[in-house]
Amino acid sequence: MASLPAHQTKHIPVLSHPFGSHTFSLTQLNNGVSNGTALWLGGQCLSMYLADVHNKFKSKFQSPPRAIELGSGIGLTALALHSLDWDVVATDLPGVVNSVLSSNIRNNPLPHVAGTIQIRTFDWTIPPDQWSWNNDVAIAPAPPADATSGGDTLGPPFDLIFSADTVYSVSLIDPLLRTCHHLSTLSAAASPSSRMPTVLLCIERRDPMLVDRLLAEAKDKWNFNVERIPRKHVVRAVEKRQTAWDKSEWEDVEIWKLKLSI
Repeated sequence: MASLPAHQTKHIPVLSHPFGSHTFSLTQLNNGVSNGTALWLGGQCLSMYLADVHNKFKSKFQSPPRAIELGSGIGLTALALHSLDWDVVATDLPGVVNSVLSSNIRNNPLPHVAGTIQIRTFDWTIPPDQWSWNNDVAIAPAPPADATSGGDTLGPPFDLIFSADTVYSVSLIDPLLRTCHHLSTLSAAASPSSRMPTVLLCIERRDPMLVDRLLAEAKDKWNFNVERIPRKHVVRAVEKRQTAWDKSEWEDVEIWKLKLSI
């Protein structure tokens, strides 16, 4: 069963979105309040790419493998990776978590899948020394010191850090890259192999100057190795699952792999 590209479904309040053997029911809002409360094309393309290659990012030291998504939106990509037997931390700003993300994760249980999926609020503009990993509601801003956690919480090390359709303003570049950098160093420090996780950023090149600045700062300021996933790999992943999509619908979507230099 196929789905439509996201820009053709903004008017639909509840999406039925197939992924592998699952079909996710995803509520979205198109009220102009937040970019994060509707489905975007990058999330669709990244989920299809992950279906092809997710085993490449697994660590032999951690089972199930563990990932964190920055800017999960309505939850498609987080649910997709979780359905592939990953532990996933789905994160976004409180307004997005409370309006769509939390309910979408809760309403799409995957009982026969290994691993777990958790939701946290995460504001990238909060400095890393103010993050919290022992609360099941928020990473940043950290909850009050007397707040209690409802159970075991997922934290570093992460095998994969991923984000789609989250850079649409220059003001977001530095917070996003700082967050990816710190998550990478935390993960390497907590890993038995000191292995740096892979960072995947899926970007729709609407503003070439913005994208070029993001990639340049990732390399020059934050010391990431930056490599574009070959377009043929993305094309193969999409066309395998969406035979009716015209390439013009998603030709501006790019996936970039970042890995922090040691």
